[in-house]
Amino acid sequence: MSLRLYDTAARAVRDFTPLRAGQASVYVCGLTVQGKPHVGHVRAALSFDVLRRWLAASGLEVTYVRNVTDIDDKILARAAERGVPWWAWAYTNELACTRAYDALGVLPPTYEPRATGHVPDMVELIGRLVERGHAYAVDGDVYFDVRSFPDYGTLTRQPVEDLEPAADTDTDERKRDPRDFALWKAHKPGEPDTASWPTPWGRGRPGWHLECSAMARRYLGAEFDVHGGGLDLRFPHHENEQAQSRAAGDGFAQYWLHNGWVTLGGEKMSKSLGNTALVDEVVQRARPVELRYYLVAPHYRSTIEFTDAALAEAGAAYRRIESFVTRAAERVGADAGSPVLCADFSAALDDDLATPAAVAAVHETVRQGNTALAEGDEKAVAGALGSVRAMLGVLGLDPLDPHWAGGRSDDRLSAVADGLVALALEQRQAARARRDYAAADAVRDSLAALGVQVEDTPSGPRWELSR
Repeated sequence: MSLRLYDTAARAVRDFTPLRAGQASVYVCGLTVQGKPHVGHVRAALSFDVLRRWLAASGLEVTYVRNVTDIDDKILARAAERGVPWWAWAYTNELACTRAYDALGVLPPTYEPRATGHVPDMVELIGRLVERGHAYAVDGDVYFDVRSFPDYGTLTRQPVEDLEPAADTDTDERKRDPRDFALWKAHKPGEPDTASWPTPWGRGRPGWHLECSAMARRYLGAEFDVHGGGLDLRFPHHENEQAQSRAAGDGFAQYWLHNGWVTLGGEKMSKSLGNTALVDEVVQRARPVELRYYLVAPHYRSTIEFTDAALAEAGAAYRRIESFVTRAAERVGADAGSPVLCADFSAALDDDLATPAAVAAVHETVRQGNTALAEGDEKAVAGALGSVRAMLGVLGLDPLDPHWAGGRSDDRLSAVADGLVALALEQRQAARARRDYAAADAVRDSLAALGVQVEDTPSGPRWELSR
């Protein structure tokens, strides 16, 4: 393959060589379902959705795993505040996450395991670590012994002495080292009995880091290609994942990819900071496909400062692409032209998923297609349309994809609306034919007042809803 990816562990762009020929295995940290997802949350899903689509477009069979963390301190705390069962609170927010992924066209993962469904895998992993001398139990808690693993800190290149204590337990008094992190947490008085499971060390629940290691191994094996997640997960989450998995004898991830933050007011978008833009709310004022374009167009490792003005600008850019695709499909047919990817587009995505250059290649092909439309060169129109749709398919932005094109809730009502607009346009054409331009303009203005834009083309009038 010619794909090169920036590996966080290596601090360099590396050639991507899958462990198994013709296949790619990817694990991406999903959300902890403590609340509804915001725009920063879904950026990770979109970034790795593009990676997955590009791997598939490059001819690989992709196994893509994205987990759900449905047991966690914050989930228990928030559920208790609201007086609802923790599992009900988790599931409600899981549905909100799924709704956000679906709205933005994120492909469903091959597998989407919940942490609570894999406790036996976690207990087995803890047992291996205890046997190898990398973990120890104290009063029902089980900790990973960071000093027992010489490579601890290598992912983020931090000496153990420089690391902060692991802030995952109420006290560090029982730990051999304050940096030791919890693999298993003993059940505490006042916590729901349903939030604990029996183990050789007593009832309790898993630590966050343990969950991903166990689920990745269950679905991808002891060694897999890519582990992805947000930049904020590098430490301690991913550092701890790598340490416990490799200490247990697994090769774990061969490449580590991290997407940049979405900021709001110059700060990382975060529920704890109270500066979030919930996906459910943003898609009420912007089309989901335009929000996807806004989040996909910048490089996945860059920081995006979220503003409504920037979102509107991205929406306008996407509509220029959409307008060409729609007009070209009307002229030559939606499936005209071969789905050939532009060479500049492929080169961009092979260069660490450089979506800014890839999107620029799309716009350049659209420009050429618009010129062909103006000149009536249908062969060139078809060629541009096929190429643009192929590129947009990789980015998940093809306006003719059923996901985006099938957004009408009532097909019968849509058919009536189409017929009424067509009738109005016939009346406008008849008025123009008899040189009654005032009547023709009145029809056009009436349609515009209803949100229908009319464009006169060499092949006759066409219309679309104004945005």
